[in-house]
Amino acid sequence: MSNVKTRFAPSPTGRMHVGNLRTALYSYLIAKHAGGTFMLRIEDTDQNREMEGAVDIIKRTMLETGLIPDEGPDNPGTVGPYVQSERVKAGIYMKYAKMLIEKGEAYYCFCTQERLDSLRREVDGKEIMMYDKHCLHLSKEEIEANLKAGKPFVIRQNVPNEGTTKFEDEIYGTIEVPNEELDDMVLIKSDGYPTYNFANVVDDHLMGITHVVRGNEYLSSAPKYNRLYKAFGWEVPTYVHCPLITDEEHHKLSKRSGHSSFEDLLDAGFVSEAIVNYVALLGWSPEDDREIFSLQELVENFDYHRMSKSPAVFDMKKMRWMNGEYIKAMAPESFYERALPEIRKVVTKDLDLKKIADMVKTRIEVFPDIDDMVAFFEALPDYDVSLFQNKKWKVTPEKAKKVLSDLLPLLEAQQDWSNDALYEVLKAYSQREEVKPGFTIWPVRIAVSGRQVTPAGATEIMEVLGKDESLLRIHVALDRYLSDF
Repeated sequence: MSNVKTRFAPSPTGRMHVGNLRTALYSYLIAKHAGGTFMLRIEDTDQNREMEGAVDIIKRTMLETGLIPDEGPDNPGTVGPYVQSERVKAGIYMKYAKMLIEKGEAYYCFCTQERLDSLRREVDGKEIMMYDKHCLHLSKEEIEANLKAGKPFVIRQNVPNEGTTKFEDEIYGTIEVPNEELDDMVLIKSDGYPTYNFANVVDDHLMGITHVVRGNEYLSSAPKYNRLYKAFGWEVPTYVHCPLITDEEHHKLSKRSGHSSFEDLLDAGFVSEAIVNYVALLGWSPEDDREIFSLQELVENFDYHRMSKSPAVFDMKKMRWMNGEYIKAMAPESFYERALPEIRKVVTKDLDLKKIADMVKTRIEVFPDIDDMVAFFEALPDYDVSLFQNKKWKVTPEKAKKVLSDLLPLLEAQQDWSNDALYEVLKAYSQREEVKPGFTIWPVRIAVSGRQVTPAGATEIMEVLGKDESLLRIHVALDRYLSDF
């Protein structure tokens, strides 16, 4: 087993955003490609943002995508997860914050909100607050008196004003920031909970994380992480920052887009394997032009050094195409099970729904595509007589009327209503009239479906509709739509 160890550390704030799913996926792939360990940690230190049921969503998403953690809090080999709020109760973060205070790398801050607000200023149109180290200069006696009096406090990182801090990222290279631009960030909040940044560093070290995968929006805070690692004397893990994900208009993919989360995509009729495959390509490219990968194939091929710095565009058209490829590859029974609810939305009649499912399997990209495609089985839609016009087969409404009138008695006499037998009837008629089969089939297709584009041929549709309904629809075509020709 490799010593590579990664983690996915989401906050329980709702559905899992595509960007978070990519972070989880890349973390998983880095670990598994190296034969290492992947773990899940719930970062719920911001209690105000936590949503009820969000942890269950995270666990369910991990299971549905196949990104199964290897390690739990007490039982290696379980799905965990570690939960930061439980670790707060154990006093872990306060212990390490006080360790930094003893080293002079952190300090108690008793400033009121009013005083902090007075430090706010506007820079380039944005309001910022840079702490002025006021409490760094409190005497030991003042600090002890404030603590004894129960005065509210936070613990801040002590960043020197001089010099610079360097940070190495595997994707973005060396980042160097003047220390004067780094605020003395809060490590422990007034409620005793650690901030996201501090808890991350402590837990990543204690849990032996070797590679940290994050979105590039965290690049600006990365130098502060380095300072914390060095303050403790700990080894800095390998950092891998992922590029931004945008929509087709190159705006950051937002929750308003309707497809920004894993569950949004499931609701829209995408299959989880296709989602994982597509998300893997949002910022990473394989050595060849291949695009379809199973999760195991991604594990085998993933090299994070082939990740891009450039923003990745979430192209819904391509996502739909890829999903269609996965649907085509589904086993018929699996497809039928997934397609049945969609078919039943629009087809309530007692028809052979498995045959209808077989018709649409290679023609849809997402499951809701089925609804409009098969609705004509339930009821013949109103249609315009111009649908009978077909330049390719040189069919006109007048010619369509003759074809249907000629075929009607032949079909009424037909006992075998299977697709093959019906096709032979139409083929024999075409040969007798010395016309191509398409010339005969086109008017029948329009008559029985009311559609120019259907998921199957005319005789396949007739087989599913049955004899009575098929003949009724041909009568409707002749009596309602073609009577004037």
